[in-house]
Amino acid sequence: MEISLPLIKLATMVIIAMPLSFVVQGNQLSYNYYKNSCPNLESLIKKELVRLFLTDVTTPSAFLRLVFHDCQVQGCDASILLDTNNATHGSEMTSSRNFGIKHRETIGYIKSIVEEECPGQVSCADILILAAKVSVSLSGGPFIQVPLGRKDSTTSSPKEADAKLPSPTITVDEFIAIFKSKGMSIQESVSILGAHTLGVGHCLNIVGSLYNQEIRDNMNLKFKTLLTLLCPTESPLTNLTVVPIDMTPILFDNQYYRHILMGKALFGIDSSISRDPRTAPFVTRFAKDKRYFFETFSSAFVKLSSANVLTDMQGEVRRKCNQVN
Repeated sequence: MEISLPLIKLATMVIIAMPLSFVVQGNQLSYNYYKNSCPNLESLIKKELVRLFLTDVTTPSAFLRLVFHDCQVQGCDASILLDTNNATHGSEMTSSRNFGIKHRETIGYIKSIVEEECPGQVSCADILILAAKVSVSLSGGPFIQVPLGRKDSTTSSPKEADAKLPSPTITVDEFIAIFKSKGMSIQESVSILGAHTLGVGHCLNIVGSLYNQEIRDNMNLKFKTLLTLLCPTESPLTNLTVVPIDMTPILFDNQYYRHILMGKALFGIDSSISRDPRTAPFVTRFAKDKRYFFETFSSAFVKLSSANVLTDMQGEVRRKCNQVN
């Protein structure tokens, strides 16, 4: 599938300004970190991403998922980009929780472009964060200001990926606890799930909710029938089948929450947050107010991308994203 230039222009630029006094890791991250060492960094990345989006509409959702899966394990340190033969404890990609992860090599390609202009200055971890934030804005979402200065990890851990990446059957209690550990409120935690507005779901991650009777009872009948046809068994026959999470899978909007309220929740946690009294009010508000969702998501994204990061001498700036120096 190809995307035309007019579709890129549909991305309404909503700028969400984060407070300049935002404190991260003792101010070791900065909103002006590359002002002198690589002043054109964001424009370089945006130029490459626009070119990629014109040929592959799945790129934005892939980068957004890649960031979440990296940040959940060891913090946002680009550990997910390390290949098996270059990782101390093996590649995180061997974890089943990283099924369907794409475009790791694309971050490496963008890194090579950045290296030509700013050799040895910009970490893969920061490039990954910037690729995700640009993906959000080019897809119609908010323009998020993010602090930079992360360093790259020299280790990765598939065992930690198994333990810390959420399963498709995660409960609301587990979900709240995960994002509370990143400094997020319940409201911000619900907004982070709004990243599901981009992309699709595979049968492997759908059957847990589809064949859960409590969730099935709350599903829209036509939607349930469609999912049953696409994923006919509790043990997927194939994971090549994908289902859009909402009706606008290449636009970052609040349609995800609207679908949930219509009984069209694709994943178990999506349905659960619409029924739990702690989270349901935020699902309803985000469904009604896109700008409020954008503001809350922006705050949550900054907290997620700034938690447990490596700075200064704690890590390195990799020359190649898939291997340590």
